[in-house]
Amino acid sequence: MSIKLKLGPLADDRPVKLTIELQAPVHRDLVAYAEALGRETGQAVSDPAKLIGPMLARFMVTDRAFRKAHKQGSGERPHSGSGSAG
Repeated sequence: MSIKLKLGPLADDRPVKLTIELQAPVHRDLVAYAEALGRETGQAVSDPAKLIGPMLARFMVTDRAFRKAHKQGSGERPHSGSGSAG
């Protein structure tokens, strides 16, 4: 069975370091997602935490209410994030 994940290959971008805590089930799902993404893209994900930024970016760019509020507040369009449409 072939699936199409919302994230595509990760862009090489300059990161901003954050420290976060995840609930254990969320971390397990993140690791599983990284494994699935590696299989789908042929690009192994050595650190599942590197998916958090692209996932958040994808979430925000697909949130219509956020886009509308962001556009009204700043006059700018939100960052498009990385990954493919899904």
